[in-house]
Amino acid sequence: MILLHLHCAPMQSHELLRAVYDTGNPKQISADLGLSLSLIYKWAEPTTETGSGTTNPLDRLEQLIRSTADDRIVQWVCQRAGGFFIRNPKAVWPHPPDLIPATNQVVQEFADLLSVIASAAADNVVSHPEAKAIRARWEDLKTATEAFVRCCEEGNFTALREAASARLKSAA
Repeated sequence: MILLHLHCAPMQSHELLRAVYDTGNPKQISADLGLSLSLIYKWAEPTTETGSGTTNPLDRLEQLIRSTADDRIVQWVCQRAGGFFIRNPKAVWPHPPDLIPATNQVVQEFADLLSVIASAAADNVVSHPEAKAIRARWEDLKTATEAFVRCCEEGNFTALREAASARLKSAA
């Protein structure tokens, strides 16, 4: 198993592919994708002037995300892989008093999820629209919790406070 440390400098796409090939089967990848083995191996080489690599699908995906600035692409990839995407909060270094409101935000998101679940389950049947509402609240809770954990790791609670203020203003 390859472990990637998220708080380190990110791997280049060709380095990741090389690591995947070290534990995987490039011939099988070639067959599964219907592409030449030579192209599969070129993806794991740098695409610099001196490297013989070629732009790989990971680089193309990154270009597409930057070009569109649309997180739905990343969310779709994450869902296909069995996960979900949460954007990291911007790192600023505020004062610790923002910790309590940030904690309250996570608790409130959890309460909101429980409310949606209780409402949906009241008649012992969960309809498709109710299931979608539960999923949406669950995604909100995961997002709020991940943002909280990142803020704890980085000492950054300003982003959460600003998001909470924006929600209060839009609700008014």
